[in-house]
Amino acid sequence: MHSPVIATVDSPRPFAEALGTCLTKRTIRVLQINLGKRCNLACTHCHVEAGPKRTEALSPEVCEQLIAIVQQFPQIQTVDLTGGAPEMHDGFRALVQAAAAAKKEVIVRSNLTIFFEDGFEDLPDLFQNYHVRVVASLPCYLSENVDQQRGRGVFDRSIAALKLLNQRGYGRDPKLQIDLVYNPPVPTGANFSLPPAQAGLEVAYRQRLKADHNIDFNHLLTITNLPIGRTKLALQARQLEADYCQFLAQNFNADTVAGLMCRDQLSVDYRGYLYDCDFNQMEEIPARSPDGKMLTLADLLAAGSLDLIQTVQTDRHCYGCTAGAGSSCGGALL
Repeated sequence: MHSPVIATVDSPRPFAEALGTCLTKRTIRVLQINLGKRCNLACTHCHVEAGPKRTEALSPEVCEQLIAIVQQFPQIQTVDLTGGAPEMHDGFRALVQAAAAAKKEVIVRSNLTIFFEDGFEDLPDLFQNYHVRVVASLPCYLSENVDQQRGRGVFDRSIAALKLLNQRGYGRDPKLQIDLVYNPPVPTGANFSLPPAQAGLEVAYRQRLKADHNIDFNHLLTITNLPIGRTKLALQARQLEADYCQFLAQNFNADTVAGLMCRDQLSVDYRGYLYDCDFNQMEEIPARSPDGKMLTLADLLAAGSLDLIQTVQTDRHCYGCTAGAGSSCGGALL
């Protein structure tokens, strides 16, 4: 685990200065779709600020455009569905089916508890039938820690959901992958730390979940809390936001830059606007063409190209993805 560091209140230098150059886009391989902000949970660390009362949702028109993108561009290797709880939104099942039919890897970022909500009981079977890769938040293998971050009873429901997936072959059949996601608790004081080493923490998760619950999974992904969404609100409430941003900047690691997810990914919101990553989407920092134009799915379809972006838009939260061993939707980068 990285040693705690007490940060100063000085603002970090702009991320572009730390890089010393522009962050360039590569050929797009991943299409990540945020279907909307409705969710059955309201987790304390959620960068989307999702919850049961949110109404933002994918429209039928945008869903049709997304399916056209998936079908028309063979360069897309992965369709990554997130939210909110992506499963709760209209268009979710159609996107899963279209992506699977186009032979794409399909990722669903699930909170697992959705399996027990009315109308969603068939999700484990749907995931199995389409060989969906499930990426599920489980910020600890202890119930108290999980319930503190995600709500009372969430740990027990998550364990029950994992057992349902194991029964269908997830974590045991090589074709059915279930990955778990760890993120640290939201800081309550200025003694900040980055996530523990991913490989070592995965061993601990594997041992405890197997011994305590007979649960199997494929990989553990460690993700740094970025100062956006509810994490930012919690930091601001404790007057820690500037300190935390400086802490992340102090731990900038240039070796992580080559693996940043934003470089070969398009992030799409429920309105069809494009971003370099889901974090930029939540901070309302749109992707732009070389002439500065905000881009939409309609622009991609009209151009017949996914590669209209040359430079990734950056801001101070980018230090979160490049601190220490790095952090992305796929876990640590080093």
